Amino acid sequence: MANELTVAVLGPGGVGGLLAALLSRSGHRVICLSGERTAETLRTGGIQVRSALFGDFTARVEADTELREPVDACLVTVKATALEAASARIPVPMPADGLLVPFLNGVEHPAALRARYRPDRVAPAVIRVESTRVAPGVIEHGSPFAEIDLTGTDVPRPRLDALAEAFATAGPATRVLEDETAALWAKMSFLAPFALLTTRYALPLGDIRTRHRDELTALVAETAAISHACGGPADPAQALARYDAFPAAMKSSMQRDAEAGRPLELDAIGGALLRAAERHGVPAPVAARVVREVREAADRPGSTARR
Repeated sequence: MANELTVAVLGPGGVGGLLAALLSRSGHRVICLSGERTAETLRTGGIQVRSALFGDFTARVEADTELREPVDACLVTVKATALEAASARIPVPMPADGLLVPFLNGVEHPAALRARYRPDRVAPAVIRVESTRVAPGVIEHGSPFAEIDLTGTDVPRPRLDALAEAFATAGPATRVLEDETAALWAKMSFLAPFALLTTRYALPLGDIRTRHRDELTALVAETAAISHACGGPADPAQALARYDAFPAAMKSSMQRDAEAGRPLELDAIGGALLRAAERHGVPAPVAARVVREVREAADRPGSTARR
């Protein structure tokens, strides 16, 4: 990769739109892949970002409905619920040998993408951020942080380092991790309790960690045990300390999806957690109950959420 990269972004929503705008602002060529209506909006107006951390700015990007040329990297930033349909915008095989970099929640998507694309070019990434698309081409970055872990078991390290440098220069704190399993489960261990409980009770994190502290503590312990069995990190005390340090008003993306009546990533997060627990014989009664309750609420007549 050269210093100036060509990067495609599949799904310029909260995460993808923020990364697309930051990369474009730092001098990289960015091609956003979306439906025609969104693509036309991005071609004419660019991406507007409102962020206390990165400032308020508008970045120019290119936009198309599918990938038609070689790129250094294609960031996959759609929700897990949209992955199958959105993947049609990326040809198989990808042009040249660009990296495919999924920023999806959960732990099961790398295997699915490796079955479809070149396995040694799939570089899973984890991002810790609260960023929301409030309208096509308009992104609100609400968290006082944006952190990326980039990994990829079979991807040549120089390719990962070059992309990590581009991310870090653009703004997000970025590191390359050798252990893909640990990287994915570190995110899952934090995300699953946060997403499931904020969605289950329709409350922000501050209320969850006070009004539902015992349930949060139990779910964090179960998730840590499942992570440990899968080869990931297990530090419940550290997870609770991170929850306590985050802004009280913070909401999970699953909670926001439920509020907006969008499909929930319940299977990619809660379902994957329970499947891993079953494979390794780890008891997870609290997780099973909360997943069931979120599913039942989403299926209830009159509910705006869809699982």
